[in-house]
Amino acid sequence: MSDELARASDLLESAASETGDEDASDRLTDLADQLESLAEDGRGADHGRLARFQAAMDEIHPTVGDDTAATIEQARDELSTYRETLEGV
Repeated sequence: MSDELARASDLLESAASETGDEDASDRLTDLADQLESLAEDGRGADHGRLARFQAAMDEIHPTVGDDTAATIEQARDELSTYRETLEGV
């Protein structure tokens, strides 16, 4: 299990519950679920897939309040930390 992916999942789940925007909440929950599956799978993800997660977070970020945005940024940082451990790009 990847600690960074699990923490990112937990943070996104928290962000989903913080926001009052139903669409953002649904998208964040979906991202959290996908990251949780990757973390539990043990195989992790490649740079491309993680970049898509980060791009989705970047799309949601400006549509939510400051507290939720800060939580999303923390999740994004966890993915960046995880990406540093991967070979390639």
